[in-house]
Amino acid sequence: MLTKAEKTKQFIIEKVGPYFNKHGYTGTSMSDITKATGLTKGAIYGNFKDKEELALQAFNYNIRRAMGRLRERMTMDADGMTKLKEITAFFRIYHKNEKLYGGCPMLNVGIDSMNHNNTLYKRVVDVMNKLIQSIADIIDQAKDEGSVKREIDAQKYANKIYAQIQGGVFIANMLNDESHLAELMNHVDHMIDSEMKS
Repeated sequence: MLTKAEKTKQFIIEKVGPYFNKHGYTGTSMSDITKATGLTKGAIYGNFKDKEELALQAFNYNIRRAMGRLRERMTMDADGMTKLKEITAFFRIYHKNEKLYGGCPMLNVGIDSMNHNNTLYKRVVDVMNKLIQSIADIIDQAKDEGSVKREIDAQKYANKIYAQIQGGVFIANMLNDESHLAELMNHVDHMIDSEMKS
C-alpha cells in the first residue's frame, strides 16, 4: 500500500508524464507542471529534487506504460520464433496506441534530450540498449530451438530489427500515418522468414 507521499508523487508523474512526452524537457515549464497537476511549485519541489528528476521519472513512467505489453510478449512462455512475430505484431499498432500520449517516448525524449539533458539522454540510450539486447536474446533462443539458422549473428539482426522499428515509428509520427510502420513490420517479418529461419 502506497503512503500519502508516494501517492502524491505518483499522481504528479501520471499528470505530467504525457505533457513532458508531447512538449519535451525544454518545452515544459514549471507553470505547465503546476497547471497540469493543480499543485503549487512548492508541492512539486517537495516531491522532486528538481525539474530534471521529475522529467526522468516521467520518462520512466511513459516508457513502462508504452512498452508494458511488449515486455509481456517478449518474456512470455513461448518459442523464440513466436516472440519475434509478437514484436512486429505489437509495433504494427504502436503508433495508433501512442498517438493519444503524444507519440513514442523513446523517439520524443531521445531527440529532445540529445543536446539538452545528458541524464535523460543516457536513460533513453540505456532503455534502447536493453531492448536491442532482449531482441538478440530472443534470436539466440530461436537459434537454440533450431528455428533460426545457427550462423545468424543475433546482435547484428537485433540491431537491424530495432532500426526498422524506430525508422517506422519516426515516419509514422512525422506523416501521422501508421501504414508506414505496418509496412516496415511486414518487411521485418519477411526478413525473419527469408533470411533468418532455418
